[in-house]
Amino acid sequence: MLSARVAAKAAIRVASRGRSSSRLAALRCAPAAVASESSTRLISNATGKNLSSINEPNPSLFKFPAAGLGNDEQTNTEAQSVIDSQLRADVRAMGSLLGKIIREHEGQEIFDKVEKMRSLAKEWREAGAGRNLSRAPEADSTFSSMSEFASSLSSSELFLISRAFTHFLALSNAAESHHRGRKLRQAVTTDPTGGIGAFSTKHDSCGGVVPKLVSESGVEAKDVWEALSTQTVELVLTAHPTEVNRRTLLAKKKRIQELLTEADFDRAAGSVTPYKQKDIDDCLEMIISGIWQSDEVARQKPTPITEADRGVLVIESILWETLPTFLRKLDATMRSSLGDEYDLPLTATPIKISSWMGGDRDGNPNVTPNVTREVCLSNRAKAASIIGADLATIYSKLSITNCSDELREIVGDTREPYREFLEPMMDKLKRTADWAREELDAVHNGGPRNEPDGDIYLNKADLIDELMLMHQSLYETGNEIIADKMLTDIIRNVSTFGLTLVQLDIRQESDRHAEALDCITRYLGLGSYSQWDEPTRLSWLQKELSSHRPFLRPGEWNNDSDIFSATAVDTLETFRMIAEQHDDSLGAYVISQATSASDVLAVLLLQRDAGVKKPLRVVPLFETLDDLHGAADTMDTLFSLPAYKGSIGGKQEVMIGYSDSAKDAGRLAASWAQYETQEKLAGVAAKYDVDLSFFHGKGGTVGRGGNPATFNAILAHAPDTVNGYFRVTEQGEMINQNFGHHDRAERTLDIYTAAVLAEKLTERPRPTEEWRNVMKRLSDVSCEAYRGIVRGDERFVPYFRSATPELELSSLNIGSRPAKRNATGGVESLRAIPWNFSWTQTRLNLPTWLGVGEAINEVLNSDDADTLRTMYAEWGSFQTTVDLVEMVLAKSEPGIAAHYDKILVKDEMAKELGQHVRKIHAETENNVLDLTGHTTLSEDNVTLRQLMQVRNRYVDCLNILQVETLSRLRSSEDEVEQKKLNDALLTTITGIANGMGNTG
Repeated sequence: MLSARVAAKAAIRVASRGRSSSRLAALRCAPAAVASESSTRLISNATGKNLSSINEPNPSLFKFPAAGLGNDEQTNTEAQSVIDSQLRADVRAMGSLLGKIIREHEGQEIFDKVEKMRSLAKEWREAGAGRNLSRAPEADSTFSSMSEFASSLSSSELFLISRAFTHFLALSNAAESHHRGRKLRQAVTTDPTGGIGAFSTKHDSCGGVVPKLVSESGVEAKDVWEALSTQTVELVLTAHPTEVNRRTLLAKKKRIQELLTEADFDRAAGSVTPYKQKDIDDCLEMIISGIWQSDEVARQKPTPITEADRGVLVIESILWETLPTFLRKLDATMRSSLGDEYDLPLTATPIKISSWMGGDRDGNPNVTPNVTREVCLSNRAKAASIIGADLATIYSKLSITNCSDELREIVGDTREPYREFLEPMMDKLKRTADWAREELDAVHNGGPRNEPDGDIYLNKADLIDELMLMHQSLYETGNEIIADKMLTDIIRNVSTFGLTLVQLDIRQESDRHAEALDCITRYLGLGSYSQWDEPTRLSWLQKELSSHRPFLRPGEWNNDSDIFSATAVDTLETFRMIAEQHDDSLGAYVISQATSASDVLAVLLLQRDAGVKKPLRVVPLFETLDDLHGAADTMDTLFSLPAYKGSIGGKQEVMIGYSDSAKDAGRLAASWAQYETQEKLAGVAAKYDVDLSFFHGKGGTVGRGGNPATFNAILAHAPDTVNGYFRVTEQGEMINQNFGHHDRAERTLDIYTAAVLAEKLTERPRPTEEWRNVMKRLSDVSCEAYRGIVRGDERFVPYFRSATPELELSSLNIGSRPAKRNATGGVESLRAIPWNFSWTQTRLNLPTWLGVGEAINEVLNSDDADTLRTMYAEWGSFQTTVDLVEMVLAKSEPGIAAHYDKILVKDEMAKELGQHVRKIHAETENNVLDLTGHTTLSEDNVTLRQLMQVRNRYVDCLNILQVETLSRLRSSEDEVEQKKLNDALLTTITGIANGMGNTG
């Protein structure tokens, strides 16, 4: 039976789960009933001993002497030192609580084995981790001891010890994420420029960029206002199999960050009581204990619908509150820096959120037309409920009796006009939610669908008009503050999220559309579309687009299974589903593997034939190096066709595939191709007077186009290609990293907004012809070197498949989409995500740097050496690319990769290739250091070096445990043993992902 104290705490926690204007009040644990003197933990000085991060006695968030936080007499440097020390104290406290819990639940023996392995990893790092030749024998001996120790563990112990390191790294991530917010708050409160304190005045924040543009760059205030009022950052959430943390555990880690914030505030106050200290420490221990006793292993693959639910959860739980808060701060910053007349328009949308979850069917047969229907209806039901709850809150507070004449004319002679006006709005939202749920049930059960009766909200403009009418009425009657406090946030949320929370993109590969048209032409006796050449296809497509004549009646494709294949039927049913959707449910139709103008016209024609009243904008995705090189010609052809040009309303969106082009040609060659392609496409669009925008398909890792320095990454784009609109994918684990907590989400929105503004209004150097020639040379050499290994060496595929966990990834429940487009294909058919994922796990990170060293070396040993060094010093785009490669090299560990080869690679020729690749890695490090002028990798990135110094030893342990687990899995025939080992494998994958900071 629960003790009275525990039961009371649980009851209070349940009662406090409602929404609150204070997140801390809503999420903090209930206070303990009594704090005994023996267990009270006072703020005390650290002992100074070199204690283990998981074995400190009496762990507490209040052990560190942080009472000086916020003291006005401290210098900024001293305050920063205290703040950074607090991060170490937080990690130590949480790690030691984890150690205590492991001892309590798994026993001292397991804890001792965790400590044994951690100590060996620490010794290996102190001996140089194989990089210090003078201590190489010592390092090799220690590493062998680590490997032997792992081999002595039972499979159950492999799992438990992997869990220990994985959870420690996850707790460290929570502490570091919180610490970023802590440093940001410190920067805002100690701002020497006297800013208003909405944002920090950092170079990558709106608080720094907006005033700097006016005061230092000489940009007119009106131009800054116009840019901010019209620009848009559209973040497209995608469900790739790279988020390896379970939703349940993510929620618990979010609670941890709330407790860390509460502890910060209490320390800053300087008068926290022993009672309050123990309350917070006990809550923290309770959550970490709950994490340890939860099953972090996903027992079944997520469905596309559960992935979509996870995606909109970030809006429901974080962005619905964070976005309007961010926009309030942006508005205040604009008024302060530009003048009171330059406020942010109420319906401006600097941020938009879209999604591929439930709409991306490229290579995923699990995304059916009904799945997309369900996701769209579910999103509508959720949106109507959330908006309805907000209106109910406004209704409870808005009891004002006077209003504008316009509102009075609508509500009549009533005492409380705003409540009278709100009541039918709330009823209508309830009917909207009920209708969406009824339709959802009909889709589930295969029952008849009902058209809405007109008394529900289907278009966000109707709702916004009503909200704006109330807002204007309050302004006209002298209640501006009430209008701004009560209605501004909901107007901005509805303007941003609409009645669907997100717009879904539809994505499908071009071959599927060609197949569907081939079935149609053969069914109609017109011949085989698939066998026609490009001119014939274009001629026929244009003629049919002009005729407005339907090919088939809805469902007619089900009448002839000999002609209409199952995949063709699915494609045609998808277009039928698109025709059913209401306003704002869907966004773009993205064509993957687009190579020709006919690929785009095909989608236009299939939409028209399905009766889509408002056709989705068609977005070709150019992915491979060849596709990128041919993109300008393809779009030139399209824009020259009257049937196409007349259908796009002067606007065109093109998607650039960063992942597949990098997988195809290597990071350096792909980066230059992406840069040049966007320049050329912008030129083609200007030629035809088309407003062109780009959709950037980037992943979390550098190898997939990602860049942790978002501000610099956006400014590294070719000039005149962003132009105030930046659409980009947020993939996998990056969604949680960037939006999993309110402070982090606000900072992410701030960086994106500041970057797009700075990109538009800041002059940047354009590459000279000489620089372009050097870039072409670098690109050619790097591509040849990269492909020479990945495509040209027959040893590569056996090496890749044995030295990485690639083969095992498909059996793990971390994504609904298959790892390959073609189940029987080789590396060329492997998706870019598991390709990068696998190399990140082994710490070799091969896709990012392979080919780069050879290219730099060749140019540095030529007459162009000085030009190359000038490019690095003066051209931000090139410097950003090189710095990213340098960062990845700094995070790589060839000694760990060698261990994978030693234990897992059985083929001797493949082992020789592994040795050769690591030799290239070492040479690439030297070549990059030569170009940058650094003595150590990423020497300017102090934060990265500090984090990796702490993390490395824990990730090292997980790598050793993963190798042992893979070795046993590949030889085991015992199903019970395989289950234990699969659990251990997924645990190590999660831990390494947490330790490396990204997965794919």
